Amino acid sequence: MKGVLLINLGSPDTPNPKDVKRYLAEFLMDERVIDVPKWLRTFLVKGIILNTRPKKSAKAYQKIWWEEGSPLRVISQRQGLALQQKLQEEFQENIPEVKVSVTYGHPSIKETIQPLENEAYEKFIVVPMYPQYSGSTTGAIYDQLAQLTIGTRNVPEVITIKAFFDHPMYIAALAETVKEHWEKNGRSEKLLMSFHGVPQDYVDKGDPYYDHCLGTAQALANKLSLMEGDWVMGFQSRFGPKKWLQPYVDEQLKTWVDEGVSSVDIISPAFAADCLETLEELDIGYREFFLGQGGKEYNYISCLNDSTLFIESLFD
Repeated sequence: MKGVLLINLGSPDTPNPKDVKRYLAEFLMDERVIDVPKWLRTFLVKGIILNTRPKKSAKAYQKIWWEEGSPLRVISQRQGLALQQKLQEEFQENIPEVKVSVTYGHPSIKETIQPLENEAYEKFIVVPMYPQYSGSTTGAIYDQLAQLTIGTRNVPEVITIKAFFDHPMYIAALAETVKEHWEKNGRSEKLLMSFHGVPQDYVDKGDPYYDHCLGTAQALANKLSLMEGDWVMGFQSRFGPKKWLQPYVDEQLKTWVDEGVSSVDIISPAFAADCLETLEELDIGYREFFLGQGGKEYNYISCLNDSTLFIESLFD
């Protein structure tokens, strides 16, 4: 028997400070996320961040929380159901079972895989829902999968999709999302492709994330027949004193306003599902920033979520 695991980052169980604190503790104590000696990571996370950030993050989650729960969790479940249906349509028998899991929070990778192993599942195709590989995201999934095999007598076959940043159907799905937005709302002067940032030294040490982001951005620009001055790639969500990948989204937006640009469309190809970083940071925070700097029109283009083309790209 075979299983397909769609794995995303995760989210707290509720938008309350207590649950947010529990989630942040698990997330930020991973050495893949904060790559410093354990003693320093412990001091930063438990001594500083967990005493200051949970309340602020909880307020942000409360702004975007859906009646059904965390947007990321709800959309991820929809993606899993849609992919399962697609598999059933294409393969009438011996259909892999699709499960949705998260690196941090619930349902964890361990909680998802172990019951399947008990049911004699012998092969897993693992799809990290990060189109662009980074050690801080997909690398953490590899770590957890490896930990699950320790002490296991009959280790199942595990195939992990490292990245799909330039997969033609993924790029086509992104392009269609942008075109649909333009057809409905008109086209702004500039398109900003925002990716979640990572510290610059992660890339300096060999992480291919920047190259993957650039590959996605260039492929999308080509698919949309954009000229060089029509778009820019930027990075969001920086945190702490380190130098992160640039250009920073806020600085790019400010530069455009200073140059006389009044309207911007923004999309984040780094996220396969809308979440805190898109619904709160991009659609609310940066909107307020751009308009506050003197911009006139700011349009957020949603993630691929469970769109038909994206599900077909996952199937492929």
